Amino acid sequence: MMTTQQAAAAPGKAPKPGIVAQYLPILDWGRRYDKSIFTNDLIAAVIVTIMLIPQSLAYALLAGLPPVVGLYASILPLVAYAIFGTSRTLAVGPVAVVSLMTASAAGAVAAQGTEQYLEAAITLAALSGVMLAILGILRMGFLANLLSHPVISGFITASGILIATSQLKHILGVKAGGDNWPDMLGSLFSNIGNVNVWALAVGVFATVFLFWVRKGAKPALMKLGLKPRMAEIGAKAGPVVAVAVTIVAAIVLDLGDKGVNLVGEIPQGLPPFAVPSTDLGLISQLWVPALLISIIGFVESVSVAQTLAAKRRQRIAPNQELIGLGASNIASAFSGGYPVTGGFARSVVNFDAGAETPAAGAFTAVGIALASLFLTPLLFNLPIATLAATIIVAVLSLVDLKTPGQLWRYSKSDFAAHVATIGITLLAGVELGVIAGVAVGLLLYLWRASRPHAAVIGRVPETEHFRNVERHDVFTVPHVLSIRVDESLTYLNARWLEEYVLERVADQPEVRNVILMFSAVNEVDASGLESLEAINHRLSDAGIGLHLSEVKGPVMDRLMRTHFVEELSGEVFLSQARAFAKLVRDDGNDHLQTSDHARGMI
Repeated sequence: MMTTQQAAAAPGKAPKPGIVAQYLPILDWGRRYDKSIFTNDLIAAVIVTIMLIPQSLAYALLAGLPPVVGLYASILPLVAYAIFGTSRTLAVGPVAVVSLMTASAAGAVAAQGTEQYLEAAITLAALSGVMLAILGILRMGFLANLLSHPVISGFITASGILIATSQLKHILGVKAGGDNWPDMLGSLFSNIGNVNVWALAVGVFATVFLFWVRKGAKPALMKLGLKPRMAEIGAKAGPVVAVAVTIVAAIVLDLGDKGVNLVGEIPQGLPPFAVPSTDLGLISQLWVPALLISIIGFVESVSVAQTLAAKRRQRIAPNQELIGLGASNIASAFSGGYPVTGGFARSVVNFDAGAETPAAGAFTAVGIALASLFLTPLLFNLPIATLAATIIVAVLSLVDLKTPGQLWRYSKSDFAAHVATIGITLLAGVELGVIAGVAVGLLLYLWRASRPHAAVIGRVPETEHFRNVERHDVFTVPHVLSIRVDESLTYLNARWLEEYVLERVADQPEVRNVILMFSAVNEVDASGLESLEAINHRLSDAGIGLHLSEVKGPVMDRLMRTHFVEELSGEVFLSQARAFAKLVRDDGNDHLQTSDHARGMI
């Protein structure tokens, strides 16, 4: 027998973390931190920092905020997640979808470019952070399940289209606006005659170059003699190259005087201390968008974290992830940032670069902080069109044109939820798109739940298995009707089952016994019990016995606490095979009715 110490040291028997370590995962992985892990984390941080600088500037632009706010949102939030998060490779920061939702929510209460708009964005981050933290403490991560995959996929696809369309004005160098897709397109077409050729040239160059970098940069660098790892790092630096080249072009060609919009002066220094608004009127306007941002951000983040963790046979704790993301958003708010979450592209880069712990995120924060201190003056001549190209290239990967066809073939109801989410998001905006997607998904779920699957079954020859008579070559007897119920009986579907059973009995006038096979029934609520009682009484009045088979223990325990079992006109059988055999034997085999293959076999 192993001692307690031996058991604790045995593989796979790691002691369960204490309550403090559960809420502070850094205490767990920090104990095993060494020089080798530090080296890997630092290399990953350098790569992600190179990628994150132009992305942060671009996503702040998308959110309608000064570019420097993107840098602010990429410093303290990463440190907070390193302390409270459970994913070893998730990279937290500004992301496209949340930036779009921030622009939509803040734009509803203030005009872009005003102090009130920035205050609304900061308050959104604080509200989102508090909501996420509270949900995590209450262990309510399951609420994210309200957003089905078709709804999330549809929302992200529509958001990608909206984001890409919104950035075309910067590529074309025109003034355009709109809160939905038709308005954006209409505004662009009405201003098509005012295209700035220089801005278009910069935007097209940056877009084409960034698309090429994604697929062609690494092979090209390897042909030049670089090792795969260095070629990978060089490819990830593609956006930085685009930024540098277009800055030089803006200076040499004096693009600012040619009507090309430039980033301009970016405040130099570390994030300021900011205080979210306590105005109850503003909070009442922002709490619903903040909740939607929280849920969308959490679902996106936890999906990425779980995918990457599975590749290394690690695990994450969804409820603690809520706390980690909550802390990140609170940190963003108090450092002048806006809502953040785990980003797919950055996290994959972080994973591929060899990050082993959340400390890589903290090191990335140091890199962004150094950029804020020393590099921001170099970005004065950066064309806005370059940032727009960065956004377009990033979000077009979110547009999934295969899923609608796949859902149409697999599930028409999921296809309806997916398409409804896309359509409403494009036509009415991101907030209504999410709400409508959830509503459509829930309505379709309730519709499916109200019409559960049930089947008339017969016995497969030479076995004790029972299968659907419409799918298999089985045999039946006309005086015994066997029905398999494939859902729990609840208030949503109980009346449907009642009608289904009575209709089947009406179709077979020779029936003298009905067996309900309950192998798939996990629950019978009060409405389900009432329907079972009604079925029993109706059949009893017609001289037909009602029997149950394969009732699960917990379901039977509840039924035994009622008068139903005592009033049941038939019996409760351990198995469907016993029930069928006994009822056929008791009534004789005169009515046997089988297929040619099964004839004569009982």
